[in-house]
Amino acid sequence: MVHTSILTEQFIRDAQTATRQAREATLAAGHSVFFLDDAGRYVEELPDGRRFEVRLENSKSTRIRELTRDAA
Repeated sequence: MVHTSILTEQFIRDAQTATRQAREATLAAGHSVFFLDDAGRYVEELPDGRRFEVRLENSKSTRIRELTRDAA
């Protein structure tokens, strides 16, 4: 049996595009976006561009500190 993977270069590009579009649409609709950054922190990005390190517990978020462009 030959093993094939759906994770082709095109699939990866399409997934990245869909993720970017969903993020942009969510922010444009006035909602925050939560993600895990490259430093392993949970981050909340607000529609105005500010970003906060957050702690997520029991479906609630607590802002720990604002991330500046230098700390992001």
